[in-house]
Amino acid sequence: MFDIAVILINYNSSDLSIDCIKSIYEKTSSEINFQVIITDNNSEKKDYENLKNFCNNSFLPNLKLVKNNRNSGFGGGNMHGFKHSNAKYLAFVNNDTLFINDCLTILKKELDNNLSIGIAGAQAYKEDNKFLISLDHFASPAREIFGRNFLELINPKKYPKRKKRYISPIQVNFIPGSFMFVKTEDFIKVGGFDDNIFLYYEETDLCLRLAKINKFAYLIPQAEFIHFHGASTEKSLAIKKELKISLLYVMKKHYGHIGYQSVRWFLLFKYGLSSIVKAKNRPLFSLIWRGAPLNESLQFKQN
Repeated sequence: MFDIAVILINYNSSDLSIDCIKSIYEKTSSEINFQVIITDNNSEKKDYENLKNFCNNSFLPNLKLVKNNRNSGFGGGNMHGFKHSNAKYLAFVNNDTLFINDCLTILKKELDNNLSIGIAGAQAYKEDNKFLISLDHFASPAREIFGRNFLELINPKKYPKRKKRYISPIQVNFIPGSFMFVKTEDFIKVGGFDDNIFLYYEETDLCLRLAKINKFAYLIPQAEFIHFHGASTEKSLAIKKELKISLLYVMKKHYGHIGYQSVRWFLLFKYGLSSIVKAKNRPLFSLIWRGAPLNESLQFKQN
């Protein structure tokens, strides 16, 4: 068994994946026994072959490429990779990232020493080394309706400031999906990623379920990485729709019918008003009016 299994997803972004993999091997201590598993989420043939050639010719130890026969999204792709892992800890890392230091060793040490940590994240920076927010508050009716700043104002202990630089580990609601470090035992106990969610809010859902078994999310600022934020996901109307589908699914799952409807009606009011002057928001209003059903997710619109 390995100490850590690092799991990445590649989807038509093999150059990013290759750079990420190189940084993991360059920055990780030789004392850590780790494996790297890349799930190719049914990329185009040229992109997959580029990544395959790198994996075959790099001679990096314990590097494995597994091909998915469909694009199963973030959660599904990571679960596909997880099935090929054999480690005490799991590190789910976006392929549009680069390690700045020995993140794996730092995070493993924190989880070894603090049993209340269910999942840990590293401090992210932009490619120009500028600070990136690396913690967030649970997607909830209160957050969606009143906003993050209001929550931080009324209850700073429960909702630590997102834009603050921390120098010591701090318990947070959840850490972004770009870098998540979790004990395999806990990940299995809560059921892993929910494959109903194709993109977005997977980390909120996972951290909420971990918190229910008293395993909490922590930001460990000593571990640092660069995140080319959004580089692996093209912004489009389809992606904006996917955000709303995932959000309302999480609302219904964790906050029940009342929580779901309160957020749905808030969004209807918001996009209903904006649609008067912004025609591009009308498809979002229509989607939310229909309840943003899962069967309209991108995962059901593939060949």
